[in-house]
Amino acid sequence: MSILQLSLMKREILIKFGKKVREERDKLDLSQEELAARAGVHRTYIGMIERAEKNITLENIQKVCKALNLKIGDFFVDF
Repeated sequence: MSILQLSLMKREILIKFGKKVREERDKLDLSQEELAARAGVHRTYIGMIERAEKNITLENIQKVCKALNLKIGDFFVDF
């Protein structure tokens, strides 16, 4: 596998993750600011995740999932 292919795969997973965060946030009718407050992260961080601009850490995945009232496994069930 080439470096370009790996880079594209990384980008795809960030996009997929960001879309899922937004879908789940919308289901709860939360703003990005409200989700950020629940998760204990900066308000701009949620937007960066949703736009696939951040490679989120496992610790922050846990925070975001908890803020969305989801278990990590449930969040990733469609991946």
